[in-house]
Amino acid sequence: MTGEYGTSPGSTAAIELHGVTKRFGAKVAVRDLSLAIPPGELFAFLGPNGAGKTTTIRMIVGMLRPTAGAVRVCGHCMATDGLPARARLAYVPDQPFLYDKLTGREFRHFVAEMYRVPDDARDRTIAELTTRFDMAEFLDQMTETYSHGMKQKVVLAAALLHDPAVLVVDEPMVGLDPRTARQVKEIFIERTRHGGTAFITTHTLEVAEAVADRIGIIHQGRLVALGTLDELRQKARHQQSLEDIFLQLTEDHDAPCEGS
Repeated sequence: MTGEYGTSPGSTAAIELHGVTKRFGAKVAVRDLSLAIPPGELFAFLGPNGAGKTTTIRMIVGMLRPTAGAVRVCGHCMATDGLPARARLAYVPDQPFLYDKLTGREFRHFVAEMYRVPDDARDRTIAELTTRFDMAEFLDQMTETYSHGMKQKVVLAAALLHDPAVLVVDEPMVGLDPRTARQVKEIFIERTRHGGTAFITTHTLEVAEAVADRIGIIHQGRLVALGTLDELRQKARHQQSLEDIFLQLTEDHDAPCEGS
């Protein structure tokens, strides 16, 4: 499961946000966010509920357009060059969506056809991930019968079929059993070690602490901290655990924000 995870000529970042702001009427969900995620990085994006994490993700993957600023994926501007940008990424939302009247296998074939994955590569990847995620017992059942965890497995596996350069996952561990959660973490690490990029949000701070190369913390729509775990420890007056760091940094920036 390796691939050519480079960016397009003239770009050094897999994900770039330049002065991105997103308003919903008077509400400012994300405010002047600038961020660059290089190839080969596993980036964890953390924040309290309503901080702007999911809005940021939806702008990265092209589901929302910024009110101001620009988003680029693998050198392609999402607003003006969205098709090649979307072709290079995969997005797994926090609530997995499947077509109820398809089996898990049929759904993955459907995704493979959308991305024009050759049949032999599709079948090889499906077989590998079916074993890895322990899906053989339910893969040929209708997805309407699946538990949340089963759906999450199928959607995660489908996201990997076209070997994306950028993998964006909102709350990847929700509903997963401990064995599958470990497999997911290992896949994230494998892909980034081979030059891919993973951008994840999670409320499970232990996951971010264990796997992230860098961590960003957003609060009230603003990026309040960015760096490695050691760098964040220094910023948070040498708190040791990520939970303590997170609480310290968000409390330090817990002032009312105009327009939000």
